[in-house]
Amino acid sequence: MDFLKMMKQAKQMQEKMGTLQDTVNELSVEGTSAAGQVTITLNGKGEMTSLKLDPSLINADEVEILEDLILAAHNDAKAKGEVLVQEKTKELMSGMGLPAGMKLPF
Repeated sequence: MDFLKMMKQAKQMQEKMGTLQDTVNELSVEGTSAAGQVTITLNGKGEMTSLKLDPSLINADEVEILEDLILAAHNDAKAKGEVLVQEKTKELMSGMGLPAGMKLPF
């Protein structure tokens, strides 16, 4: 393989990785539980940016249930976010000749 061609491909990959990282950072995904009564929004880094609770769920005698619903909504958002990141990665990195299923550093 031609060294210049290899360097050009490396530069293209570096540029696409930067674009991918920017795209991932800008993502927003919602997870829900209790038929939408608990909604959590995560950014592409997996950081929680929003939590919405239906007031009917707030009951001092049922705190453990509310905690479980919040965890379920978070896990739903996290799973959706991981799928979205994989889709964006595949979309941006197609044509780069990377092995299928290659994990990228984020």
